[in-house]
Amino acid sequence: MNHKIIETLEFDRIKGQLAKHLVSAAGHHELAALAPATDYQQVKQMLVETTDGADILRLVGGIPLPKLADIKPQMKRLKIGANLNGTELAQVTKVLQASLSVENFFTELREKKVHLRVLEKTVDQLVTIPSVTTRLVRSVDPDGRINDEASSKLHGIRQLIIKTEGEIRQQMAHYTNGKSAKYLSEPIVTVRNDRFVIPVLARYRNKFGGVVHDQSASGQTLYIEPGAVMEDNNRLRQAQIEERQEVRRVLAELSAMLAPYRQDILNNERLLGHLDFINAKALYAHQMKLTLPQLSADNHVQLRQAWHPLIAREKVVANDIVIGDDYQAIIITGPNTGGKTITLKTLGLIQLMGQSGLFIPARDGSTIGVFDNIFADIGDEQSLEQNLSTFSGHMDNVKAILEQITSRSLVLLDELGAGTDPKEGAALAMAILDEIGQVGSMVVITTHYPELKVYGYDRAKTINASMEFDQETLQPTYRLLLGIPGRSNGLEIAKRLGIQPSVISEAQSLVSDDSQDLNAMIGDLVEQRKQAREESERLAKLVAQNKADQAELTQKLDRFNEQRDKMLDQARSQANHQVSQAKRQADRIIHHLRQLAVQQGANVKENQLIDAQGALNALHQDNPRLRHNSVLRRARAKHDLHPGDAVLVKSYGQHGELLGKRGNHKWEVQIGILKMEIDEQDLEKVAKKDLPKDKQTRRPQRSAVNTTQTRHTSARLDLRGHRYEEAMSELSNFIDHALLNNLSSVTIIHGKGTGALRKGTQQYLQSNPRVKSFSYAAPNAGGDGATIVNL
Repeated sequence: MNHKIIETLEFDRIKGQLAKHLVSAAGHHELAALAPATDYQQVKQMLVETTDGADILRLVGGIPLPKLADIKPQMKRLKIGANLNGTELAQVTKVLQASLSVENFFTELREKKVHLRVLEKTVDQLVTIPSVTTRLVRSVDPDGRINDEASSKLHGIRQLIIKTEGEIRQQMAHYTNGKSAKYLSEPIVTVRNDRFVIPVLARYRNKFGGVVHDQSASGQTLYIEPGAVMEDNNRLRQAQIEERQEVRRVLAELSAMLAPYRQDILNNERLLGHLDFINAKALYAHQMKLTLPQLSADNHVQLRQAWHPLIAREKVVANDIVIGDDYQAIIITGPNTGGKTITLKTLGLIQLMGQSGLFIPARDGSTIGVFDNIFADIGDEQSLEQNLSTFSGHMDNVKAILEQITSRSLVLLDELGAGTDPKEGAALAMAILDEIGQVGSMVVITTHYPELKVYGYDRAKTINASMEFDQETLQPTYRLLLGIPGRSNGLEIAKRLGIQPSVISEAQSLVSDDSQDLNAMIGDLVEQRKQAREESERLAKLVAQNKADQAELTQKLDRFNEQRDKMLDQARSQANHQVSQAKRQADRIIHHLRQLAVQQGANVKENQLIDAQGALNALHQDNPRLRHNSVLRRARAKHDLHPGDAVLVKSYGQHGELLGKRGNHKWEVQIGILKMEIDEQDLEKVAKKDLPKDKQTRRPQRSAVNTTQTRHTSARLDLRGHRYEEAMSELSNFIDHALLNNLSSVTIIHGKGTGALRKGTQQYLQSNPRVKSFSYAAPNAGGDGATIVNL
């Protein structure tokens, strides 16, 4: 795509905003090379990648990438056999670590069943080298310092250095703290020429012997290495030399170890940069509230409430822009400062963003085309160097555009034909539009010429448009009106600004009647369009509110029906249970009567006893409504909940007290020392006298077991920040107390971190026979940072 359109529409400013979200040098290189693509499949691929990045950002907060330096120079040095220094090795190590962490990150996404479209294929190209990475991490600090663990010899040398330095300082303490301290300018130990020295007053230099390594600027202080420590300093110096030699050897060894993997590391850097770039596109889309555009192979553009991304969102006015289906040319007319030029730039810049794989500033459902080129002639093209007037500059641009356009091009022309005689300018503009129309390009122009309004009405595949203008305030609203040409408001504006009425009247008399009638007609159309739009917006709000109300009512009705059916089932079951108990009791009474009749000879007829038993059996009801049954009324009373009521939590089999309502269908319940939020469908109201013995009376048939509550038991345990052994002990105690309190489900929060707590938690749960099952929490409840345990 031509470079001039990038400059004209300020696409580089979009890239500048995108750069703020990048963390890698490779990502910045890819952004610098970013340009709008002209191939449909390539644009589609880039948008799909951005969609994957947006999904990852929404679900898990984005791809975890550290800041990565450019390691291409290091890889070039390895190619010629050079050794890398510590800082360079640390930068390479960071790339290898990032490759491993990104691969693990996407493996976890697969385990969580997160569906991605194309990014998994990109990640599969990463080459991880665990052994090399582990060696580098052990050997080199992130700041480039070679660690003691880089080699056993280096570790020994540094231990010797530390020991020798300690011995030297201990000897020096005799000078700084003893009787000799009075001969020193300061009671300190310092270093000169890599040797430990003390600052001695010059007049006492012979008190210590040894070697003078330096003196102060005044010459009053000499930095002397006492003779008593010279041997230790020599040993220290020798160890330091050996340390440097060993460090150089380690650097050479590590560089040689990396050399065979040079191409793999370079490829990893490129892939990580690409992932960083996708991450940045997703972050930019989230920040700017951009949306995924649909692609049209036929270049049918339909932008819904599109706005210019470089204008503050609270100031810019969004517009619908449609071209390519019913018409291929739009002629926008109207006064200056109404927003015509911004509309052109908005259309062009959105196309550049979409064809670069970026989301666009428009509402969901917007469609863009894939143009082979976008041309624009916008702004003042006057050039003193080339001796071009404004008109000549525009015509030079138009000439170049006409020579390059195809049927798949988009052309944006601002003030076409301006800068010359109005009659000739209008005629030239119409001829240029005809030429573009014959080629088949899409074109949007702005103009002040009234002749082009008639052209837009007469020509096929062409439509007039204007920027809305408030007739009362004579101020632009910056809304695009498709299908209505703009009217001139020059006389009205002049009148409002205080031009004498006689001048206005004279001017009106000079304007032809046809022009005045046309302006009046356009003004009436604009006013009608404004009223229709306002009414449409009002009705749209009402429809949206009605839909929301209907959805809420439908949800409440479904909930009501569900609760009603459940309560009826419960009432039916309880009624049948009580009738069954009454029936058994009646059977016992009848049996007792029969025995009395046999024993005492009472005159009790057998048929009367059978009739009585049949009547009792008839008490069993299968009617689902049980409208007048007292049992049903008692069942309903059990669900008439109020704060302070005693309740049974059915899922736990525990009794508790209601503390207060939480939401539409949730209650806070006190169960012993626990406070839990329970759905009201899981609660059943009970009388205080019906509570068990630990709250009222115990059942006599069960032996009493006294338990002592030793800790506050919660349904949630947070292990984050604990050491491993402490966390495992806390976990074991927590599960024991959860079992004692009859909890059926608990949550363990172990965080993500290094994964040690998570692994230890799962191993313990697998080994505990009282654990029925466990699984990770939902993504919105902690994901793999928390585990739900069923006991």
